Amino acid sequence: MARGAFITFEGSEGCGKSTQVVRLAARLEQAGVRTLVTREPGGTPIGEKIRDLLQFAPESFGMAPETELLLFAASRSQLVRETIRPALEEGTVVISDRFFDSTTVYQGVARKLSPEIVETLNAFAVGPDRPDLTILLDIDVPTARARMLRRVRPVAVLDRMEQEPVEFYERVCAAYHDLARREPDRVVLMDGSQTPDEIETQIWDLLTDRLPAIASVKQSQIANPKSKR
Repeated sequence: MARGAFITFEGSEGCGKSTQVVRLAARLEQAGVRTLVTREPGGTPIGEKIRDLLQFAPESFGMAPETELLLFAASRSQLVRETIRPALEEGTVVISDRFFDSTTVYQGVARKLSPEIVETLNAFAVGPDRPDLTILLDIDVPTARARMLRRVRPVAVLDRMEQEPVEFYERVCAAYHDLARREPDRVVLMDGSQTPDEIETQIWDLLTDRLPAIASVKQSQIANPKSKR
């Protein structure tokens, strides 16, 4: 059985990536492509416990950056082995809302931890299961902050990451730009200030051109125009 494709979405808080994850999954499923959506931190029972600790638990506000780094790595390690790797081996297209690039950027750069240690932990956590394609939605810091404040939640509170100062997110944005420059074959930078429909179309065109597991969908749609969305 052919291996599935592994697609990750990255970007600053409020960039719109979670919206595009949902849209892409719906489009793939409509086209008959077996799809799995997951997220970081989380995606497994263990990971979801870690997610709550990292984002909302009162104890998290005293968390050391090194502890934060190790918790993200622990959640990711479980997610890869319990969910992502088995799905890819079954030929499923896996879409993850964040993956190890978030740790490279948020903990390695914004938190100013050792890039070498972060890289080692990332490699240890994921093994050979690296993304085939990473879509990076780029927006400026003021737009990101405004979007975060407009989010609707059962409890009207920002999570721990969303309460970081502007300078933190300026480092995040700069680090993501640097990542896109360093890995242009994997990381594709897109303008996140466009409308959701415009971004969705660009993502679909990119995937059907770049990933063999999805390119066949485009060919079948050309052969059968009625199957188009």
